[in-house]
Amino acid sequence: MRLGILADTHGALRPGVLDVFARVDRILHAGDVGEPAILATLEALAPVTAVYGNVDGRELRACLPRVAEVTVDGFRFVVTHGDQFGSPRADDLKEAFPDADVIVFGHTHKPLIHAFEDYSMVLNPGSAGAHRSDRLPSVAIVETEPGIPPRARIVPLTA
Repeated sequence: MRLGILADTHGALRPGVLDVFARVDRILHAGDVGEPAILATLEALAPVTAVYGNVDGRELRACLPRVAEVTVDGFRFVVTHGDQFGSPRADDLKEAFPDADVIVFGHTHKPLIHAFEDYSMVLNPGSAGAHRSDRLPSVAIVETEPGIPPRARIVPLTA
């Protein structure tokens, strides 16, 4: 399967996201969505699993969990915004979710793929929303096949 991973849209879904996610089988959004319409737009592409982030309002918090789990090709994915860990580090997330194969988080706006010796990984796709730093907006693609550790890559978004 091919998964599109994003976080920190903050109410702005860049057109590049739709291009990168055109052929994904599932989408995981790690919070700070901003507007429910963003999830509806993503749902038109593929099934979406999303969590709320620290800046999401009451409407999104009422319908999204803080942490979500989904199994894909036998791999356990945990999705969280990560703000409950302050400025989360890969080791903090691995300690909190030791049985996860892939931990997806947002909040820091810093793209990260951190692989552990047990073949699990922590992934932050970066921020898919408006510029809030000198970092380029980005998303991630994860590919899974039963019995093969998931493979991830960060995809920068162009203007």
